[in-house]
Amino acid sequence: MAKSAWSASPSQLLRAQPGFSLSGVDPDSTPGFTGGKKDGVAALAAGAAELDDQQERLWAESRFGGTRSLLLVVQAMDTAGKGGIVQHVMGGITPEGLHAYAFKKPTEEELAHDFLWRVRKQLPAAGMIGVFDRSHYEDVLVERVHQLSPAAEIEARYGTIVDFEAELAMGGTTIVKVMLQISLDEQKARLSDRLDSVDKQWKYNPGDLDERALWPEYMRAYQIAIERTSTDTAPWFVIPANAKWYARVAVQQILLETLRGLQLDWPKVDYDIEAEKKKLAMR
Repeated sequence: MAKSAWSASPSQLLRAQPGFSLSGVDPDSTPGFTGGKKDGVAALAAGAAELDDQQERLWAESRFGGTRSLLLVVQAMDTAGKGGIVQHVMGGITPEGLHAYAFKKPTEEELAHDFLWRVRKQLPAAGMIGVFDRSHYEDVLVERVHQLSPAAEIEARYGTIVDFEAELAMGGTTIVKVMLQISLDEQKARLSDRLDSVDKQWKYNPGDLDERALWPEYMRAYQIAIERTSTDTAPWFVIPANAKWYARVAVQQILLETLRGLQLDWPKVDYDIEAEKKKLAMR
C-alpha cells in the first residue's frame, strides 16, 4: 500500500518549482495520494522499516569511511505538526542514527555569533539523519516579520543560506526542506484543542496568538524564502498539512525517494569472510 497508494511521486508533486505560489496550495488537499486516512496510516507503518533500513545502510557506510549524511529541515507555523513529523515519521529509526534538534529563541551567546553558528553545531555527522524542528530559516522569517534586523541584512541572508547549503552538499550532506502548510482556520481549531485538553495545555503559548495575528506577513516571508532558497542542491517541498496523516506519509515518502536516490548499499568488508567462518567454527 505504501507505494501503490501514490498516483505520482510526492517529490515531484510537492517540490516548489519556479513560479511557485504558496497561496495556491490548498492545505486540505492530499496531492498524489489515492487513499484516505486509514490508507495513509497503513502506508506510514509500511514505510517505517525501509526508512530504518536506509538509515542503517547510511550508518554502515560511514563505518567504512563514508562521509554522507542527510538533513531534514522542517518549517511551519505553530501547531502545523513539526513535532509529529519527528515522532511519527522519524520515530522508527534506530536512535543512534538520528539527531533531532528543535531550535528555540536564540540565547545571548548565540546572538553574539553569526546566525549560522548555532546551526553548524547541530549538523548531522557522517552516517546520521538529522532533523531540524525550525532552523536557520527563522532568521529570514521571524526576523523579517518582526523587523528584528535591518532589511539589507535579512536580504543578504538568503544568499548566505544558499551558499551554506551548497557547502553542506559538497561535504556529503543531502538536504531535504519541508514546509507544512496549514490553514488559519485549522490552526485555530488546533489551538482550541490544546486549551480543551489537559494533556495538551502545556503546549499552548499565549504568544501564539500574537504570531497568529501576523499570518499574512508570515505567508509573504515564507513565499520569499522559498523562492530565494529552493535549489537543486536543497529543494523545498511544500506539504498540505491540515490532514496530519497526509503530511506525515508525504514527508516519509519524500525521504524514502531521496535515500533511494543515494543508492546506499552495504559496505564491502575488509576481511576474508570464509576464513573467519572457519576460525569461528573452531572456537
